[in-house]
Amino acid sequence: MHPLITIAGTHSGCGKTTVSLALMAALRRAGFAVQPFKAGPDFIDTGHHGTVTGRQGQNIDGWIMGRQACCELVSRAMSNPAGHLADIGVIEGVMGLFDGASGSCDSGSTAQLASWLQAPVVLVADARSMARSAAALVSGYVRFDPHLPFAGVIFNRVGSSNHRSLIAEAMRAACPDIPVLGFLPRDESLEIPARHLGLNTAAESPLTAGVQDRLARWFTAGVSLDSILTAARRAAARRAAASRAATRQTAECQAAERAGQCVTRQSGSAPDGIVQSRSTAQAPVRIGVSADEAFCFVYAENLRLLQSAGAELVFFSPLHDAHLPAGLHGVYLTGGYPELHADRLYENTLMRTAVYDFSLAGGIVYAECGGFMYLMQQLYDQQGASWPMCGCLPFSCAMGTRFRALGYRQVRTTADSPLGAAGTVLRGHEFHYSHLCAPPAGDDTMNITNIYDATDRNGTPLNSGTGDAPAAAGHLQRNTLGSYVHLHFASCPDAARAFVGACRRSSVTTP
Repeated sequence: MHPLITIAGTHSGCGKTTVSLALMAALRRAGFAVQPFKAGPDFIDTGHHGTVTGRQGQNIDGWIMGRQACCELVSRAMSNPAGHLADIGVIEGVMGLFDGASGSCDSGSTAQLASWLQAPVVLVADARSMARSAAALVSGYVRFDPHLPFAGVIFNRVGSSNHRSLIAEAMRAACPDIPVLGFLPRDESLEIPARHLGLNTAAESPLTAGVQDRLARWFTAGVSLDSILTAARRAAARRAAASRAATRQTAECQAAERAGQCVTRQSGSAPDGIVQSRSTAQAPVRIGVSADEAFCFVYAENLRLLQSAGAELVFFSPLHDAHLPAGLHGVYLTGGYPELHADRLYENTLMRTAVYDFSLAGGIVYAECGGFMYLMQQLYDQQGASWPMCGCLPFSCAMGTRFRALGYRQVRTTADSPLGAAGTVLRGHEFHYSHLCAPPAGDDTMNITNIYDATDRNGTPLNSGTGDAPAAAGHLQRNTLGSYVHLHFASCPDAARAFVGACRRSSVTTP
């Protein structure tokens, strides 16, 4: 069993990303191979994780993926395709430790993942403006779920040696049973700048070797690295012992069954509606995937599932390339920040024309959020400037100053599409600052259909939005499907297989 550790926060903004990156940098500096994971649907943190660890960051989310898919992804990622085993997995949490899809249970939370994976929790507590109260805060978190495995607490943003002494004294007096792993001094220069949708991306705020070294030194000067490693290894040993016991029990049941003493056994079906992946022996299908500064939001598991279904992924840049790659059977336009690069996307007329021609000819195109915006007729930036985009879908979008949609989404398709037959159910997430403008009257609007029946985390239908078009809609025209929702294919691997199958059957390819 691989050692795992969870870095969780008391709340968003407590510094858990900085602490997670610093821990990863310290482990790498000490010679360990580190596999990073991000709880929740955030794309940006995984990019920073990959920069520090040299391994692909992975998103895991209990509400979206279900237990089995999360556990299988973690196990698989701990050994990369080249067979290089990770020494330890570091899971960065989302929001506060117990925050997720529900106010009454741990669905979608960091706590749920830590419990499923038995990955001990290191709680990051923002110590600013607190002394003895910090002990009350930590005590509440640790005792809220007595079954959750805790490694201890790290106090972040400590202001002085006196501040540290007061917190340490309070913890000794009120919480002697909770390990204090260390104290990290306030250092705003180590924090990654942020904008709408979250932190700046890895491409914009690169974690250079020098910055990584500073992060590692900051961490090891204030926190016991050995205590974290010990907690992770002990938990791994307990998981291994439990696994051996389960294997023995299964063997005994099978022996009893052969002897006619056991008539029932556990079903092998996947829980939570998660369909187990199947491999394909057919020839690869070339699918173009957008990847550059403007389009950098995609779940790594989505790409793996496409490859597992027989796709040969060909990455291209709508910003820098003049044409789509040759011989593509389909195009996957990922999310990102097209609004920050609208002028350059507009100036690349050859690429916009290539995407438009492929869509118009009936080529298979699937686009999410930023990629969806790129398919529209116009993009209005925050200054009100209008930038023509590809024109594949009869919409325009306008940027706002605050988010227009945020939250979990479940969609059920109401018509056949590149993602499968009508009735296909997937889960994902929606978060954007732009909104759709009303589609203009014309022939193009006659042939476009909203094929998503979408609900939020509570199952509440989302049939009206803040703009003039339905929220969380999936707009299908010809074989082009675009939506603001980022769907996670691990919630329905059949959708990845359907997409590859649609591309395989298509007679339209790029020149």
